[in-house]
Amino acid sequence: MKPITIYIDADACPVKDETYRVAGRHGLRTVVVANSYIALPRDELIERALVGAGADKADDFIAEHAGAGDVVITADVPLAARCVATGAEVLAPNGTAFTASSIGMQLATRNLMQELRETGTVTGGPRPFAPRDRSNFLQALERTVVRLKRRGGTA
Repeated sequence: MKPITIYIDADACPVKDETYRVAGRHGLRTVVVANSYIALPRDELIERALVGAGADKADDFIAEHAGAGDVVITADVPLAARCVATGAEVLAPNGTAFTASSIGMQLATRNLMQELRETGTVTGGPRPFAPRDRSNFLQALERTVVRLKRRGGTA
C-alpha cells in the first residue's frame, strides 16, 4: 500500500493543529490546501498547496490527489462525496465520518437544508463548533490512521 497522506481543506478548518499533532505522532505527510496563504508549523512532513482563487479550486486539488489509503479533512459534503468515491477516508472537523454508505444521505440532507435556507424557511446554519467536536475529531482521526496502518498503509 502507498504511504498515507492527510489532505486538509484548510480555508475554514478549525482542527488544523489537531491534525498536525496526530500526523506528527504517526509520521504522516500532511497537505494543507487553501486559496490563500496559511501559516504552517515548521515540519518537513507538512506541505502547503496554494491553489488559485475560485470556489472549487481547493476541492478540485484534493479530489484529484486523494485516493485509497489517504485521509481528507473537510466539512464540505460535495467534496467529501468526491473523495469517498476515490476510496479516501473522509472526516468532518467534528469527527463525523463520510462513508460510502452514509454519503448519499449526507448529500441529500445538505441539499435540503440549502434549499430551506434559500427559501427563508430555515434561517440558521450549523451549530457552533464546540470543544466536544474537537475531542471527537481527535479520536476519529486517531482511529482512522491506526486502521489504515493496520491495513498496510505506511508513513
